[in-house]
Amino acid sequence: MGTALITGASSGLGEEYAWQLASAGHSLVLVARRKDRLDTLAASLRGATGVEVEVLVADLTQAKGVAEVARRLDVGSDPSTATECAPVGLLINNAGHGFQHSFVDNDLEQEERGLDLMVRAVMVLSHHAARSMRARGRGAILNVSSIASETGAGTYSAHKAWVKAFTEGLALELAGSGVSATCVMPGPTRTEFFENSGVQFHSLPAWAWSNSEQVVEESLQAVRRGQVLVTPHPASKAALALMRLAPRWVTRAVVRHVPHT
Repeated sequence: MGTALITGASSGLGEEYAWQLASAGHSLVLVARRKDRLDTLAASLRGATGVEVEVLVADLTQAKGVAEVARRLDVGSDPSTATECAPVGLLINNAGHGFQHSFVDNDLEQEERGLDLMVRAVMVLSHHAARSMRARGRGAILNVSSIASETGAGTYSAHKAWVKAFTEGLALELAGSGVSATCVMPGPTRTEFFENSGVQFHSLPAWAWSNSEQVVEESLQAVRRGQVLVTPHPASKAALALMRLAPRWVTRAVVRHVPHT
């Protein structure tokens, strides 16, 4: 099995990606800011599955942190050069966070950190991974977006819309190279994301929520098929379809009554 690098691996979807991939026999490179949580997760994964797990502590809102992860993705970019580390065959750009305030009321530095994390880091890491994988003739990139990409609700949805458009373009560029690009667009998912972001969605009915196991399983299946866009969970698929069919003014009117993420 190959090696997968997961950003935002210390909790939520990132942690679930780690467990499902380790259970399938993949070696892992876990990336996040919180070393204590990464070390705990890595020890649990090694003990339960026996796979090799690297821990790479990096803050992807900082250029230095992105550069450290990019160097790990460069391993294997020259197939004729022997390396001690296994090349990364699957990059999962999962790291992200929500915003507790609307754009105008939010702190600009926080907005810039969000842009660096959810746009700049995704672009830079995808660039390094795509070049390295293309040189070897195989690999996959999975970028985590959201159905919020269709809402036009604040900078979070703008970042996720960029991720979707970027992934579609990347998939076209990589066609025929042996490397694929997939974008997953989940809806509300029961993870730490909403608690950490301070966003309240308690009014949503139970059937509207997906769980991390389903999101991760369906997105990994899409990667194996070479599918470009995937939205797990029937309610999320329906919501996405309605937003695409409805006039944009209708979507904006509805979104006004939904908390910003």
